[in-house]
Amino acid sequence: MTRTLSPIPLTSAIFAPFGDVIAAHGHSTPINYGHTRRYHDLAAIDVNAQGGQTLVNIFRSTPLPLPIRIEIMERHPLSSQMFMPLSGNPYLVVVAPKGAFDESQIKVFLASANQGVNYHAGTWHHYSLALDAVSDFLVVDRGGDGDNCDEVELAKPFLINL
Repeated sequence: MTRTLSPIPLTSAIFAPFGDVIAAHGHSTPINYGHTRRYHDLAAIDVNAQGGQTLVNIFRSTPLPLPIRIEIMERHPLSSQMFMPLSGNPYLVVVAPKGAFDESQIKVFLASANQGVNYHAGTWHHYSLALDAVSDFLVVDRGGDGDNCDEVELAKPFLINL
């Protein structure tokens, strides 16, 4: 029998073990003569291991057919990886704690179109899971020497029920 998981709403408190939630909330400072609000230092970007450098990318993700079958997870042991949606669509975030992979610890979050995520270095996650339509994400991650992507196949793939 295939296990089915339902997403839970993405909040900073629940997501904290896996990384940062990025959204225009909390303390802000007026700048540009009061015409702009700055929400400062929203994520702990970590790309410096082994001489890494910051990369700024756009990923274009195509939604998978429903129900979504999760068969593989990845992690970036040398850096964080940040995703900020650009297309105005919600998306799914599938994560498991860093360390030895334990598929019983996988959690699924529903992120709104105005929430980004920054995975801590070593946090297991699924690749970008767009919902509703092809979606662009601004991605900040690491470039440079060293192997910075590990993948693992799940022993028991599961479905996401929306």
